[in-house]
Amino acid sequence: MRAHKTENIFALVLLFLIPYPAGAGIPADQLRQTTDKVLLILQDPRLKSPDKKTERRDQLRQLISARFDFHEMAKRSLGRHWQRISTEDQNQFLQLFTDLLERSYTDKIEAFNGEKIVFGRENQDHDHAEVDTRIVTKKGETFSVNYKLFAAKREWKVYDVVIEDISLVNNYRSQFDRILTNSSFQEFLRKLREKQFDAPGKQSGSAKVNEIASGG
Repeated sequence: MRAHKTENIFALVLLFLIPYPAGAGIPADQLRQTTDKVLLILQDPRLKSPDKKTERRDQLRQLISARFDFHEMAKRSLGRHWQRISTEDQNQFLQLFTDLLERSYTDKIEAFNGEKIVFGRENQDHDHAEVDTRIVTKKGETFSVNYKLFAAKREWKVYDVVIEDISLVNNYRSQFDRILTNSSFQEFLRKLREKQFDAPGKQSGSAKVNEIASGG
């Protein structure tokens, strides 16, 4: 099923397993550094035992948070509502949204099953960049997964992931806006706390969007 395939795609959001082309620039280089560290954790025999699960996941989350700018992703995903809420509500949303993404990515990364990524073009325009990739499954099927990054001092941070032309940020923004149009912000936060949103890979509602990047 396509929904199952897209779960495998998101397992690879943080795993750039094919070497970069010779001309790859700094954004790609930094993504590669993150990849190498993720693979070291996944392949570390000391961390494979069940009693090391918490330690392994903590290390993975540290790498994820270092390369992804969850604050920027949260702000963009909430859209116009971000400026309308208090700083306290912004912080609560950021914490819940970050937990949602980190939990999903960690689950998918640990389920990695040998899919491959082929790198295409990389565009850099001052302090923004895009890295285009294609995921190749074991059956030879391909899916586009493109990363949008911005420069934060000397680091390049991911602020959006676009799968098969579907933006993760835009998809969440659409879901969140739909709920906030008819509910209070506290009710919205309650839904997040109760995990009524899932990160991409779960199937619900509109076929293509929700297969690739839906939340509940």
